[in-house]
Amino acid sequence: MTLSNHFSLAEMTQSATAKRLGIDNTASIPVIANLKALCTNILEIIRMEWGEPIIVNSGFRCEKLNKAVGGAKTSDHIYGNAADIRTLSNRKSDNLRLFTKILELRDQKKIKFGQLIDEHGYSWIHISNPTKKHRNEVLHIK
Repeated sequence: MTLSNHFSLAEMTQSATAKRLGIDNTASIPVIANLKALCTNILEIIRMEWGEPIIVNSGFRCEKLNKAVGGAKTSDHIYGNAADIRTLSNRKSDNLRLFTKILELRDQKKIKFGQLIDEHGYSWIHISNPTKKHRNEVLHIK
């Protein structure tokens, strides 16, 4: 199932950990709707402005998978509202440039997000849909 021009449901639900542990990471209809909003309103715009593929490390994670990977109990990933992304090269310097590009897109009012998090010195970037809980938060986690 296609969620946007460049992102699929399979991509947003894939998990090596789920596969390894035999966890069913199938998304429900409400979760799919959240993933579609994330892909259409945020990831697709980032992808088009960046001009090359954006790799999704982690999108939706069911509660069992979220626990297995050490995710927060209230993680937006559980609801299909978040993705951990990186550049094609996965160089920290390129991930930093992508993070900066996302901030520019926000400042240009091209996207709105809930959280934008630099994870572990730009090892990857967490981005989420705006929710009642999170709006326009920019964080750096060491």
